[in-house]
Amino acid sequence: MTRRPTWLSAAAIGGAVALMATSAAPVFAQEGPGDMPAGGWTSYPVVGEVDCEAGTYNELPYTGSLKSIEAVDDLTVKFSLCNPDPAFLPKIAFSAFSAQDADYLAAHGTDGSIVDNPNGTGPYKLGEWRRGNEIILEANENYWGEPVLSDTVVMRWSSEPGQKLLELQSGTVDGIDNPSVDDLEQIAADPNLNVIPREGMNVFYVGMNNAFPPFDNQKVRQAIAQGIDRERILSNFYAEGSNVADWFTPCSIAYACEGDPWYDYDVEAAKALLAEGLAEAGMDTMPEVDISLRVVDRVYLPFPEQVAVDLQDQLSKNLGITANIDVQESGTFIDNADAGNLSGLHLLGWGADYPDPTNFLDFHFGPGASDQFGAGFQDIWDALKVGATNSDADVRAGAYADANNAVKANIPMVPIAAGGSATAWAADIEGAHSSPLGNEEFRVMTSGADDQLVWMQNAEPIGLYCADETDGESLRACEQISESLYGYDIGKASSYPRLATECTSNEELTEWICTLREGVTFHDGATLEAADIVTSYAVQWDIANPLHIGRDGSFTYFPGLWGGFLNSPPAAE
Repeated sequence: MTRRPTWLSAAAIGGAVALMATSAAPVFAQEGPGDMPAGGWTSYPVVGEVDCEAGTYNELPYTGSLKSIEAVDDLTVKFSLCNPDPAFLPKIAFSAFSAQDADYLAAHGTDGSIVDNPNGTGPYKLGEWRRGNEIILEANENYWGEPVLSDTVVMRWSSEPGQKLLELQSGTVDGIDNPSVDDLEQIAADPNLNVIPREGMNVFYVGMNNAFPPFDNQKVRQAIAQGIDRERILSNFYAEGSNVADWFTPCSIAYACEGDPWYDYDVEAAKALLAEGLAEAGMDTMPEVDISLRVVDRVYLPFPEQVAVDLQDQLSKNLGITANIDVQESGTFIDNADAGNLSGLHLLGWGADYPDPTNFLDFHFGPGASDQFGAGFQDIWDALKVGATNSDADVRAGAYADANNAVKANIPMVPIAAGGSATAWAADIEGAHSSPLGNEEFRVMTSGADDQLVWMQNAEPIGLYCADETDGESLRACEQISESLYGYDIGKASSYPRLATECTSNEELTEWICTLREGVTFHDGATLEAADIVTSYAVQWDIANPLHIGRDGSFTYFPGLWGGFLNSPPAAE
């Protein structure tokens, strides 16, 4: 587990880096940039420079790709990178990198109130969050773009597919996410309803953490990989249009399915590998394990409890493994996964945030990945760096073949399925759509009966400061409220300029200059300026930044997609 530093001033620690001895475990601390100036930072890092060649900053190892970010003037932001980034534009379109007002961050980031009371530039602003019940969004009357078509959006949630369908049929909601496989035919036959399929750009996987024996043994992990009948899970629980995942990244994404497909189902080989692995680990028998999960229907995992029971049965019959089902609250489960606290098997998945292998492979298996799977693998890192820093198609294809083969060899998880899904709507909702990224935009929708659109999704958002969230239900809510430099075309995965009028690069793709729109304001009336963009990135990037707080302080997306934090603590010995 990565230790998060305690913020200490330079005077308190008397130097740039210190290990503070306490009666408990040592607490890592380092000198940060100091108090934020009014209006935000105009350049970052504030002190010193990233040494890309040496891979260091502040005398600590640095694995990131971002070198510096600078407000050239009030409407111009310059990103300097250590390596070329052909996925830069779709990456900056992602909602985790949305613009935050610097002064609002300073006032509401330190006490965590930004998690419940966001301040964006988006077409909707938060009206009220009735915890456990609904979120009410109101039209932003000062929005810079086209006015919204429904003045009010109500976001509700239910983990029960039958409940969602009942409310859609009765007219109490206008649209629902991820209707059950069993309900799709009924919805399609109802002239008052409309089903819109969603492309399956996702993956469901069974994760393992190599920090916990016996999953630190490669043969044990390989036994699990070959001992699960993935086709059985697909046929029992997934909708038409789903498929077994033979690669971690969906094949509709370029370069995703290079290299060798996943292992075949082979019980006898799995048993032999398990016996060899346990012997190498000094164990006579496999200890009982947990199958950890959250009960939230997702596109990639439509029946989580039933799938867990099926997996429990397969492990028992195929490998003689006794598994206990461990259901956790959704936010707790995500936090435990990110922190590397799940010691057995865990059921998780991923939907595309942008259509590039970096979004799947780098986030989960790169050097900036969370502790979900334990220690990373150098051969995966090396291949991913080549793929992420080259624009040549042949080079990228070869790199991702190497990366996929390294993932298959090291087995941090077992990819199970890519789930096809849909949204369903009342037939009179104009502008209704499904997004392959799961980021449906309510601003272009209008209901036939009134000026209010009611949407029901699978779970309640965990927080609305989405720099520090990875949950899809949270991200969808954030995307109505906040905006990034670029955005994604409605119902598509392609990107376009949003808060920026354009972002252009040098020939090497190592410098990107973004020009902001004039006259964009936040919901509290503050004007968007380049320093807000610098600050929005800086508070995520630098562990030592006094505003690096969020909901739980993980900021998981940033190192996953940009390669690493500034001022990361040294690896524990």
